Amino acid sequence: MEHIDFALEPPHDYVELNQLLKLAGLCDSGGAGKAIVAAGVVAVDGTLELRKTCKIHAGQRVVVDDEVTILVHAAD
Repeated sequence: MEHIDFALEPPHDYVELNQLLKLAGLCDSGGAGKAIVAAGVVAVDGTLELRKTCKIHAGQRVVVDDEVTILVHAAD
């Protein structure tokens, strides 16, 4: 399983799920990120997530298709 660490840069305290997928390099656009979420292959903190623009905060774990884990944290 691939692990990606993603840092939220101040002043942002969250990132929308579809944008996180784009910024983490898992797709080319936010629209493609929405399609990934709609496909039902994204879990946030162990729960299937179908809300494309849900807010992901520091400390949350996003898993895509049981292959990629994104750990979100605040920038140092």
